[in-house]
Amino acid sequence: MSKKNVIFKLGLVAMLLVSLVIFLAMNSNEEFIVEDNPHGMREEIVNLNSRCPPGFKLNDLNQCKAQNLYMQYDSPNGMGVGGLQTGLPEIRDGFTPQEIDLGRYLFFDPVLSGNGDMSCGSCHDPALGFSDGQATSIGNDSLKLKRGAPSLWNVAFLKKLFWDGRAATLEEQMQGPLFSHEEMNNTPDKLLTTLNGIKEYKRLFLQAFPAKEETENIELPEVYQSLAAFQASLISLNSKYDRYAHGFHDALNQKEKEGMNVFRSFVARCAECHTPPLFTNQQFAIIGTPEPNGLPLDPGAEVPQKDKTLRGAFKIPSLRNIEKTAPYMHSGNFKTLRETVEFYTKGRGHAVPEGENLLIHWHIWEPELSGYELDRLVDFLKTLTDETFTPKIPQTVPSGLEPSIKPISI
Repeated sequence: MSKKNVIFKLGLVAMLLVSLVIFLAMNSNEEFIVEDNPHGMREEIVNLNSRCPPGFKLNDLNQCKAQNLYMQYDSPNGMGVGGLQTGLPEIRDGFTPQEIDLGRYLFFDPVLSGNGDMSCGSCHDPALGFSDGQATSIGNDSLKLKRGAPSLWNVAFLKKLFWDGRAATLEEQMQGPLFSHEEMNNTPDKLLTTLNGIKEYKRLFLQAFPAKEETENIELPEVYQSLAAFQASLISLNSKYDRYAHGFHDALNQKEKEGMNVFRSFVARCAECHTPPLFTNQQFAIIGTPEPNGLPLDPGAEVPQKDKTLRGAFKIPSLRNIEKTAPYMHSGNFKTLRETVEFYTKGRGHAVPEGENLLIHWHIWEPELSGYELDRLVDFLKTLTDETFTPKIPQTVPSGLEPSIKPISI
């Protein structure tokens, strides 16, 4: 390794460690000022954070730019897929600290739902890998939805969103659940009327969007941008695996290394689709997982992509923090990682419903992995867990409603 690369790596390590120390020392994303209220009493009023989240560096334009050790590696064709030391795909960054922090309040505030009882965090809980622990998510009026909630970790790198890939941007994606009667059950007009009626949100939006006039109303693009900014700040790249990938080979124990070798082998072929460093190649795949309780086949990407060859296809999910996001697959049909990896050894297309002729992905075959090898695979998958930069859930939100999930103790 050249002297230049060594210096670059040490510098990034030092920067990330400093960010982590600051993050843990603060134990909060909030900044406070103290003012007199009309009754002559002193009270704390929240201001939006002027510092970037850990993993980002503030530039002269007040933009948070991503910083990580993978920046020192090449990314062939900009795809962000390859071996241990491959650069990541392009990230969506450059949001201001204030936009990110405003998005954090909006994300956990049930006021975004039509009934005031659900927030984005209801289905994307930090304690559950930014998923919800349900086989399929629970929507408006306790309606059981058709698919599970994907994790939001590292979503800033993803080019397709939803299980069926029907959205290309975070702004496009969020409008689905926000305005679906089955999910958050709001409307654009009602959302804006509600937010513009909350004094604290009016004040915070002025902080996040300083070009606004004080008399101007909150607009939908500002809501979308703030929520996108927060979600794009959810970075998980400091797992045991990452430390191994960057050259600290003692980060993994012997069984975890054995599992990694199975994962990368031409027998198991896991890494062909779940390719490092994101552990997804961001493509669609048809693997023929069973639907629960005899339900009919979910057509998956066939519908939004208008492509019959994609019947039963779903976006290949990242495996980062996979240990935290049980149950697994789009329908939550497998309760454990062990069940999930075992599915791939039971024969190509073994669970495809009768009468369906699916174009099963060519990497799905019969690897005939032993029980020992499956156990080692699970050991390796757990090395992808990293929640170091988990953001803090606000104690209170500007609407005055109770946050829909409880703050995490750090």
